Amino acid sequence: MQSNYLKKLREQSPLIHNITNIVVANYVANGLLSIGASPIMSSAIEEMDELPAICQALVINIGTLTEAQVKAMIKAGKSANKNNTPVVLDPVGVGATTFRQESVQTLLHEIKFDLIRGNAGEIAHLAHVNWSAKGVDAGTGKANLSQIAKDVAIKHNCIVAISGEIDYVSDGIKVAKIVNGTHLFPKITGSGCLLSAVCGAFLTLSENSFELTVNACTAYAIAGQIVQENLESTQTGQFYIGLLDSLAKIDDEIVERYANISFE
Repeated sequence: MQSNYLKKLREQSPLIHNITNIVVANYVANGLLSIGASPIMSSAIEEMDELPAICQALVINIGTLTEAQVKAMIKAGKSANKNNTPVVLDPVGVGATTFRQESVQTLLHEIKFDLIRGNAGEIAHLAHVNWSAKGVDAGTGKANLSQIAKDVAIKHNCIVAISGEIDYVSDGIKVAKIVNGTHLFPKITGSGCLLSAVCGAFLTLSENSFELTVNACTAYAIAGQIVQENLESTQTGQFYIGLLDSLAKIDDEIVERYANISFE
């Protein structure tokens, strides 16, 4: 997979506005810095008109949702849409509670998203497909994830990315299947949240949202895969730190060498 997206990302260092959850804010900020972007973390409604106007992408994450935060997300999302700024939704644990479900439906109604990225359980919920999710974890199910990604992309007119042992990315027509990564991703807090932010950073580079999302997910998966090669399965703390180092080191040549992608 040939591209120069990582090189461009580091040259441009886009400013990424994150309305994210308190559990992962620090890790997401450091991860964006590692890959070459510039983070700003704010959910103050008083700033939500101005920040999207100066940032190159907005990433909305519902991990530790509050009513005040939902209002800020809506205001920021509308401002981003007005400024033609890419907007990413990470519907963390959307199926876990009524509040999360209703909030995500409100966000999807009020904001035009360029990308929805989540785990299998989260995206299956948006597709109204039976899936046994476990809180914010992916859970288990037997549905066709490729078709789920395609269906949700069509429904919401955006790119959809499902992260897991295999990543699926769809624009509603094409589906990319990415067979890179590591079993250590779900063993640390914030790996999916950081991926959503990385995708937001990539979406600032051109108008081809599908290609950019595929590249973002692939680069991120490979960064984790490379770290895992030198670790025991129990070294989750080392993986947590090592992922930041790997994101800082990975380049387009490494991605091309490791990428294992097929298209449907």
